[in-house]
Amino acid sequence: MVASATYAEFLREQLAPLGRVTMRRMFGKTGVFCDGVMLAMVTENTLYFRVDDQNREIFKEAEAFPPLNYAKKGALIDLSFWRVPERLFDEPDELIAWARAALAAAHRVAAKRGRAAPSKPNRRRPGERRDP
Repeated sequence: MVASATYAEFLREQLAPLGRVTMRRMFGKTGVFCDGVMLAMVTENTLYFRVDDQNREIFKEAEAFPPLNYAKKGALIDLSFWRVPERLFDEPDELIAWARAALAAAHRVAAKRGRAAPSKPNRRRPGERRDP
Protein backbone atom coordinates (compact mmCIF):
# COMPACT_ATOMS: atom_id res chain seq x y z
CA MET A 1 0.00 0.00 0.00
CA VAL A 2 1.33 3.43 -0.93
CA ALA A 3 1.68 6.39 1.43
CA SER A 4 -1.43 8.47 1.98
CA ALA A 5 -1.30 12.05 0.75
CA THR A 6 -1.31 13.31 4.35
CA TYR A 7 1.55 11.01 5.38
CA ALA A 8 3.56 11.89 2.27
CA GLU A 9 3.23 15.61 3.03
CA PHE A 10 4.20 14.99 6.68
CA LEU A 11 7.35 13.16 5.53
CA ARG A 12 8.28 15.92 3.07
CA GLU A 13 8.11 18.43 5.92
CA GLN A 14 10.08 16.22 8.32
CA LEU A 15 12.80 15.41 5.78
CA ALA A 16 13.06 18.88 4.23
CA PRO A 17 16.44 19.63 5.88
CA LEU A 18 17.99 16.93 3.65
CA GLY A 19 17.19 18.62 0.35
CA ARG A 20 14.47 18.22 -2.29
CA VAL A 21 12.33 15.30 -1.12
CA THR A 22 10.06 13.64 -3.66
CA MET A 23 7.99 10.48 -3.66
CA ARG A 24 6.81 8.07 -6.29
CA ARG A 25 4.85 4.85 -6.38
CA MET A 26 6.95 1.75 -6.84
CA PHE A 27 5.93 -1.88 -6.64
CA GLY A 28 2.79 -1.08 -4.64
CA LYS A 29 4.80 1.02 -2.19
CA THR A 30 6.12 4.59 -2.15
CA GLY A 31 9.78 5.36 -2.81
CA VAL A 32 11.17 8.38 -0.92
CA PHE A 33 13.87 10.25 -2.83
CA CYS A 34 16.19 13.09 -1.91
CA ASP A 35 17.66 14.90 -4.89
CA GLY A 36 16.99 11.83 -7.06
CA VAL A 37 18.38 9.13 -4.74
CA MET A 38 16.04 6.70 -2.95
CA LEU A 39 16.73 6.74 0.77
CA ALA A 40 13.50 5.23 2.04
CA MET A 41 10.28 3.42 1.24
CA VAL A 42 6.82 3.72 2.71
CA THR A 43 4.19 1.03 2.96
CA GLU A 44 0.97 1.30 4.96
CA ASN A 45 2.11 4.74 6.18
CA THR A 46 5.21 3.21 7.78
CA LEU A 47 8.65 4.62 6.93
CA TYR A 48 11.63 2.35 6.22
CA PHE A 49 15.16 3.75 5.78
CA ARG A 50 17.84 2.22 3.54
CA VAL A 51 20.44 0.21 5.46
CA ASP A 52 23.85 -1.09 4.43
CA ASP A 53 26.92 -2.46 6.21
CA GLN A 54 28.24 1.02 6.97
CA ASN A 55 25.14 2.40 8.69
CA ARG A 56 23.72 -0.81 10.21
CA GLU A 57 25.11 0.06 13.66
CA ILE A 58 23.28 3.42 13.68
CA PHE A 59 20.02 1.60 13.00
CA LYS A 60 20.55 -1.10 15.66
CA GLU A 61 17.28 -0.12 17.36
CA ALA A 62 15.37 -0.83 14.15
CA GLU A 63 16.46 -4.49 14.15
CA ALA A 64 13.60 -5.15 16.57
CA PHE A 65 11.22 -4.85 13.61
CA PRO A 66 11.23 -7.01 10.50
CA PRO A 67 12.79 -5.35 7.44
CA LEU A 68 10.66 -4.36 4.49
CA ASN A 69 10.05 -7.48 2.43
CA TYR A 70 7.99 -8.97 -0.36
CA ALA A 71 6.80 -12.43 -1.32
CA LYS A 72 8.34 -14.18 -4.31
CA LYS A 73 7.55 -17.76 -5.26
CA GLY A 74 6.27 -18.49 -1.76
CA ALA A 75 9.32 -17.06 0.04
CA LEU A 76 9.78 -13.72 1.79
CA ILE A 77 12.59 -11.61 0.36
CA ASP A 78 14.02 -9.07 2.84
CA LEU A 79 15.00 -5.70 1.43
CA SER A 80 17.68 -3.39 2.80
CA PHE A 81 15.11 -1.07 4.33
CA TRP A 82 14.48 -1.07 8.08
CA ARG A 83 11.47 0.34 9.88
CA VAL A 84 11.97 3.71 11.52
CA PRO A 85 10.98 3.64 15.22
CA GLU A 86 7.90 5.79 15.87
CA ARG A 87 9.67 7.67 18.67
CA LEU A 88 11.87 9.42 16.08
CA PHE A 89 8.89 11.43 14.84
CA ASP A 90 8.93 13.15 18.25
CA GLU A 91 12.70 13.75 17.95
CA PRO A 92 13.21 15.62 14.66
CA ASP A 93 16.98 16.07 15.04
CA GLU A 94 17.51 12.35 15.54
CA LEU A 95 15.14 11.55 12.68
CA ILE A 96 17.26 13.74 10.39
CA ALA A 97 20.45 12.04 11.64
CA TRP A 98 18.96 8.64 10.71
CA ALA A 99 17.76 10.05 7.38
CA ARG A 100 21.25 11.37 6.59
CA ALA A 101 22.71 7.93 7.33
CA ALA A 102 20.09 6.36 5.04
CA LEU A 103 20.85 8.91 2.32
CA ALA A 104 24.57 8.15 2.58
CA ALA A 105 23.77 4.44 2.15
CA ALA A 106 21.57 5.29 -0.84
CA HIS A 107 24.47 7.17 -2.45
CA ARG A 108 26.78 4.18 -1.84
CA VAL A 109 24.25 1.83 -3.44
CA ALA A 110 23.86 4.16 -6.43
CA ALA A 111 27.66 4.36 -6.82
CA LYS A 112 27.97 0.55 -6.71
CA ARG A 113 25.38 0.26 -9.41
CA GLY A 114 27.24 2.83 -11.47
CA ARG A 115 24.53 5.44 -11.19
CA ALA A 116 25.13 8.85 -9.78
CA ALA A 117 22.21 10.88 -8.55
CA PRO A 118 20.71 12.66 -11.53
CA SER A 119 20.76 16.41 -11.08
CA LYS A 120 18.47 16.99 -14.06
CA PRO A 121 16.42 14.62 -16.18
CA ASN A 122 18.48 13.29 -19.07
CA ARG A 123 16.24 14.21 -21.97
CA ARG A 124 17.19 13.96 -25.58
CA ARG A 125 15.58 15.80 -28.41
CA PRO A 126 13.99 13.72 -31.17
CA GLY A 127 16.73 12.50 -33.49
CA GLU A 128 19.52 13.44 -31.07
CA ARG A 129 22.11 10.70 -30.60
CA ARG A 130 23.67 9.69 -27.30
CA ASP A 131 27.47 9.43 -27.22
CA PRO A 132 28.74 5.89 -26.53
